[in-house]
Amino acid sequence: MYKTRKRLSVLTAVLLSAAMLAGCGDTEEKNGDTSETSASSAVTEQTAAVAVLEGGKAVVPELSVDAYDLPENEALSFTKDMKIGWNLGNTFDAVDDSGSLKDDLALESAWVGVKTSKAMIDSMKAAGFNTLRLPVSWHNHVDSDFNINKPFLDRVQEVVDYAIDNGMYCILNIHHDNEKGFFYPNSENLEGSEKYVSAIWKQLAERFADYDEKLIFEGLNEPRLKGTGLEWNVNANNATSLDSVEAINKLCQVFVDTVRASGGKNAERYLMIPGYAASADGALIDSFKLPDDSADNRLIVSVHAYTPYDFALQDLTGTSEWSVDNAGSTSPIIGFMDRLYDKFTSKGIPVVIGEFGARNKKENLQARVDFAAYYVANARARGITCCWWDNNAFYGSGECFGLFDRKTVSWKYPDIVIAMMKYAE
Repeated sequence: MYKTRKRLSVLTAVLLSAAMLAGCGDTEEKNGDTSETSASSAVTEQTAAVAVLEGGKAVVPELSVDAYDLPENEALSFTKDMKIGWNLGNTFDAVDDSGSLKDDLALESAWVGVKTSKAMIDSMKAAGFNTLRLPVSWHNHVDSDFNINKPFLDRVQEVVDYAIDNGMYCILNIHHDNEKGFFYPNSENLEGSEKYVSAIWKQLAERFADYDEKLIFEGLNEPRLKGTGLEWNVNANNATSLDSVEAINKLCQVFVDTVRASGGKNAERYLMIPGYAASADGALIDSFKLPDDSADNRLIVSVHAYTPYDFALQDLTGTSEWSVDNAGSTSPIIGFMDRLYDKFTSKGIPVVIGEFGARNKKENLQARVDFAAYYVANARARGITCCWWDNNAFYGSGECFGLFDRKTVSWKYPDIVIAMMKYAE
């Protein structure tokens, strides 16, 4: 229920020092990601500054959302403590399938123009984010037997440690590897896909075996029939679609079996499992199955939901307006969240929305603030944790989900963050 609005108060993080981060080239939109326009990606000076989070340009809605009945169990307590997350998007997930980059370590900054510093992750923690989602595309960093390049894996581990050392949760995944020759979710490519998924997760499980439960593994990112007319839509009445769902079920089983077999703390580690395209429909379809697991209730359903599409994800031909007073704005959110609650969290099965957000459309800040507050409040009421997708893109007609400017280590849209934090507890 929508009550009133009030001016956002100032939320200030501790400023540790005044060192500044050297910037790199501007970026432009390419296939939904920001691609490099400058070959330079070196950070000439690591900053020790934590960004100050100070709002005041928008107002936050006062919402009253009744908490839903939820079982009391360890898994739901675990995801509740994750609180709210932030994606280090377009970074380690960047790819260069043309082979033009000879140093694969340069991929980290290829799309965002800057390497990740500890101060960036410190800024997430200071702002209230308790979870870092770390998307990683591995296929540009493996040999013909899928052995991961050690310097790249070392660098990924370094950034994982930025989060873990802050007491944050960290989600590590396989991201833009949904390609034939690596993993492609259908029966025709299943054997090779199982080999790839097993090889990658065997190495990651061994590398991180001693990390505690705050490190979470996410088996696959948005597994789907890439390049087909069915790519983003699962269809319960279509044989090709159902074949892909079954392949995804099998790949997720390989993921779980591989991690559990590695022993150590991986025997009980929480693992995130997506349905088709990681969509809500992909998890809600009857043919989606959680893998068999030797651990008790340590699987988290992984969902991505840029909902409502016309506001949150569609290009500028979609709407830039969103209101808590408009059923057309709110009902799509309530609809899919209620269905996730009914099937999963009401039964004690945890759900994490690993990606959500609303792109900047001609500086529609107030609408995005209202949306973020409402989305997080309703998710948390149903026992669901959310992670904002931040691709460090801010201007133009592309997918501008950026909140935090990594070049200057500063918040461009602190009001959205403050609105989310208000309802993330």
